[in-house]
Amino acid sequence: MPVANADLEEHSPPPLTRLPFPPLTKSHILNTSYHSWYPRYRSVTPKARLIPLSPPFISYLRSDGIILPPETAPSPLDDSDSGVFSSSFASDSEDDDNEENDPSLQWQDIHQTIRSTILELGGSVVPKLNWSAPKDATWIAATNSMECHTPNDIYLLLKSSDFVTHDLEHALDGCEDAAAAEEDTDSIPYHLVLRKTIPSLITSLELRCFVRARRLLCICQRDLNHYSFLPSLLPRLRALIQDFFDAKLRDSFPDDNFVFDVYVPQPQEKGRVWLIDVNPWAARTDPLLFSWLEVLTMRNPSFGADGAEAEFVRLSLQDRGGGEGLSDGESGGDETETETGLDVDEATAFPEFRLVNRDDPEAYSFNTPQYSAHKLPKDVVDAGSDGEAGLREFMGQWRDIVSQQEKVNDDEDENGVA
Repeated sequence: MPVANADLEEHSPPPLTRLPFPPLTKSHILNTSYHSWYPRYRSVTPKARLIPLSPPFISYLRSDGIILPPETAPSPLDDSDSGVFSSSFASDSEDDDNEENDPSLQWQDIHQTIRSTILELGGSVVPKLNWSAPKDATWIAATNSMECHTPNDIYLLLKSSDFVTHDLEHALDGCEDAAAAEEDTDSIPYHLVLRKTIPSLITSLELRCFVRARRLLCICQRDLNHYSFLPSLLPRLRALIQDFFDAKLRDSFPDDNFVFDVYVPQPQEKGRVWLIDVNPWAARTDPLLFSWLEVLTMRNPSFGADGAEAEFVRLSLQDRGGGEGLSDGESGGDETETETGLDVDEATAFPEFRLVNRDDPEAYSFNTPQYSAHKLPKDVVDAGSDGEAGLREFMGQWRDIVSQQEKVNDDEDENGVA
């Protein structure tokens, strides 16, 4: 027995001290930027417009505080008077105030482009930067969502988001060419992405897909709640996503390893798959229902343990009852089902497809508010729930408090109080 134990210890792999990611490069991060991949996959992506951002606008996003431009541009003259006094009486003080409080004066072209793009896309858009959407800042929006109707709605979300700040300040963190990355951070071609709002978005049909060595490795939900109808749709969703990947992404994306998100709004009918986003193969990407260690050490679905190509049958819907799609709650065949509602064959099918099951503890713990770590005190959240008027009142009160504190500090400095 001691000899056997010694042999096991000798042949056992050394313990992992870090996740076995391949080296992360600046080119991989830039390849997953929206502006890089969108032109190639525009036909399979929801309607969007990309607006290149200038250095003054980037500086505005990086600056402290939230100062929004005036909602409407001031008119040159008020037609209700003679025009003799209006332009001279109020011009000095009001113009000075407008210039001081209007941050968009340095990027008026972008401001107007955003305004016109919102109208072009139907009056409702969802914003994001190159990699991240401001999902963590919806608490501050009057709609409590990422849906925006005015440029100021967009600015408020972008400036309140830690995710957007990460795009601006830490986009190249972890790259092996870190020295070059630091030098070139300011040269990243930042873009504001405005996507047309999808009406009646079914979040349960948003899915995250992991690709390793140009093989679709595994799939899971993005909305981390349990949905009883999803198990019956699993074979259809797996087949649609696999076909989409093989036809659109496998040979055309520049990297071998990446993560992509899709939306399949009508899996039983049209079966259209929409590409929503592409994410880097890195720890910064949330693996959701998997762990990164699990994904990185998972057996490739196309090869056996010895590296030889494995033989497996891809399940087809026609083999499960002859119908094109499955109705909610129907299994589509006579196979024995497991407690999770999946067929025995499905449990071993590739790519692995993971759902939040009814009996999983996660099905209940995920009902807590997302991104709570990025939220502010309750007073701020309450002000946001009252709409724009509540936020303006709160900001006025906060400005008064800050002014009073600054006055106290100045008085203490003058009196020599340490």
